[in-house]
Amino acid sequence: MTATEELRQALGRTGIWMPPPASIGLDPGAVAREIEAAGFGSIWVPNVNAAANMAALEPLLAATGRLVVGTGIASVWTWSPADLAAAADGLASRYPGRFVLGLGVSHAPLVESTGQAYVRPLAKMRQFLGELPGTAAPVVLAALGPKMLELSRDRTAGAHPYFSPPAHTEFARSVLGTEPLLVPELAVALAPGAAGAAAARAYAKFYLRLPNYTSNLRRFGFGDEDIAGDGSDRLISAVIPNGPVAVRERLREHLDAGADHVVIQPVGDDGKFAAGDIAELGSLTAGLTW
Repeated sequence: MTATEELRQALGRTGIWMPPPASIGLDPGAVAREIEAAGFGSIWVPNVNAAANMAALEPLLAATGRLVVGTGIASVWTWSPADLAAAADGLASRYPGRFVLGLGVSHAPLVESTGQAYVRPLAKMRQFLGELPGTAAPVVLAALGPKMLELSRDRTAGAHPYFSPPAHTEFARSVLGTEPLLVPELAVALAPGAAGAAAARAYAKFYLRLPNYTSNLRRFGFGDEDIAGDGSDRLISAVIPNGPVAVRERLREHLDAGADHVVIQPVGDDGKFAAGDIAELGSLTAGLTW
């Protein structure tokens, strides 16, 4: 069995994508134990852009026995390759088989806010991978477009797309081939009807201002009328389903399209992470026949 196959088995079919727990007032160890007890195989955490952010992942691993923790993502604009490899190796050595290093090129507004120019992000990722020392942690890329997916296929263990419909998962699998990991994120609102749709739109509003995501959505038939404001009904249904029936359907579509593991992000009325939905979401996904 290859290392990728072992990781695929360790991940299972579903995980949780969430903000750094401490940043939203949650005890990292407690929420990690809850997620593991609910039957999920992983936690993926964004904004791992400094040593302190990486260190904050350790309590998630220490509090659990099998949970895989991934960075979703560590930005190549904020780390040196050597420092990131050393930090990743520290976690990978202490928790063998339970840490995944997700890398990404972030977004122009975020990078430019640090005083850097967001130019040639694909070249930046290629350069970063070329300078990244070998690490025990498997590496995946936050890949949306075909060239970044090809780079994921050729240079890393796989891809971790975000804010993408099942059609993108099918496309990504066609580019990656069968061996690399494919771990898309799926935001969901458990509330049905108008309340759930409003929660989904509150979440979508920020991401629909970021060109990386809107350009990717255009590849799959979404136009100006879908992307404007807080998103059309069609876009919201495809990317951020609401209500148990739609959530199960969209999750199944991602898996049928070739996802190995889907990381689910429950969102509440304000569009923010809904920690109180973890147990219900676990029951909902546990009832699926994979």
